[in-house]
Amino acid sequence: MSIKTDHRHLYLQVIDRLKADIEKGIYRENEKLPSEFELSKKLGISRATLREALRLLEEENIIVRRHGVGTFVNPKPVFTSGIEQLSSISSMIENAGMTPGTIFIDATESEPTEDDIERFQCDKDDQVLTIERVRTADEEPVVYCLDKVLAKHLPADYVQNRKVSIFSSLEQAGDIHVAYAVTYIDPVGYHEQVSPILNCGRETALLVLKQLHYDDNDRVVLYSKNYFRADKFSFHVIRKRV
Repeated sequence: MSIKTDHRHLYLQVIDRLKADIEKGIYRENEKLPSEFELSKKLGISRATLREALRLLEEENIIVRRHGVGTFVNPKPVFTSGIEQLSSISSMIENAGMTPGTIFIDATESEPTEDDIERFQCDKDDQVLTIERVRTADEEPVVYCLDKVLAKHLPADYVQNRKVSIFSSLEQAGDIHVAYAVTYIDPVGYHEQVSPILNCGRETALLVLKQLHYDDNDRVVLYSKNYFRADKFSFHVIRKRV
């Protein structure tokens, strides 16, 4: 049946139709869509119109096109959050009705790099603690976390008592309160180190959140680089007109 039922641009009608078909389960998560020839014939449109609709659907992360293989329906993210407020990964997982967990990979102290000195405004003889962890949801790996913090800001036994959150440890060790963060989000493809840790295939994209956490005195007290599975997490921001 043709979708030419209203006066909007055809590619907008195609987008709505395909979204509805996915919502109804006609095309399921991770399922391959019919070929462009079959879809364009079924919808009564040109392949050029279909390609424009598929391009926009891919930008919305609803589908993924794999060169030489076909077009597939992306699974809906399990965890979603706005980035206006500092919410923990654990709370996002709990809000989805799942149990959060942590697998510690490593924690090492080292001299600060030039980037660390600039970032933390620290001395060359300060020690930087680098913490590698994997966050899990119902024991499934979903986030790889790399955190950097000045060792002097954490309790001496933090590594031994690492079940306590970094935020809580910062605040109990000294006069530090994490007030806000500046976040940069970058989409990346397959990552040779991180993707295997998160059990991701080459088709699974990652979202990298780089965050500079500031205290009430506008000092950077924590640097985080978190790799989220893009098929599990989505982030949004509310923008107000001014």
